[in-house]
Amino acid sequence: MADTKYSEPKGPLPDIQKYTKAILQTDKGTITLELFPKEAPITVSNFVNLSRGGFFNNLIFHRVEPNFVIQGGDPEGTGRGGPGYTLPAEIKNNPHKHVEGALACARTGDAVNPEKRSSGSQFYITLAPTPFLDGNYTVFGRVTAGMDVVKKVVRGDKIKRIEIP
Repeated sequence: MADTKYSEPKGPLPDIQKYTKAILQTDKGTITLELFPKEAPITVSNFVNLSRGGFFNNLIFHRVEPNFVIQGGDPEGTGRGGPGYTLPAEIKNNPHKHVEGALACARTGDAVNPEKRSSGSQFYITLAPTPFLDGNYTVFGRVTAGMDVVKKVVRGDKIKRIEIP
């Protein structure tokens, strides 16, 4: 990550509805993501801004839990880092569930985060349906191609870049 400073979006991008796809390039291959700008406009705006700014370039997947999730987007690689801000939860009125291949925001626990604010940059992709996460984390996309790649990711694999077509 460059020394670029990022800031919390104050609202969605003016043309947010056109951002419906992202291409996640990893050490293991390509993962195509459908984004949900209607249901999670601030989260998608943030993901687009960070991706276009190169924030995710060469970060690692710091957490891989078999049959659960792969998680990345932390510049420290520890699970504690981010861009210096959190995002409002976009859970209410969001019909998307934690199906296999769901793309969602990580966050700190309820004890220190009762508003369920999302991480500014850490995201995860589910490896299996995880309905116990529904209503607690912002789902802002899903895998449409490359689920086989998702399942090959191991801890320490790199996110080469995220492209927003």
